[in-house]
Amino acid sequence: MEKDLSNRQMSRGEKETETEAARLIELIEEALASVAISSVGEVDSLEAVADRIERAARDLSMALRELAEQRRIAQNAVE
Repeated sequence: MEKDLSNRQMSRGEKETETEAARLIELIEEALASVAISSVGEVDSLEAVADRIERAARDLSMALRELAEQRRIAQNAVE
């Protein structure tokens, strides 16, 4: 039951969730690039990327939960 978001303005929660998802994707791509580089100096870089991915995943999870709550409230208001 997908909604067509192209015909309406995205809510703040939807925009925030989209931004957090894009941020996580960028960090995953950075991690993949770091994996391809094999050097002693990259150990710290790998750990830093892991930390950023962990935070970004947590931020995305929170944004998704908030969006779900917003939609639940909107759905209950309609019913």
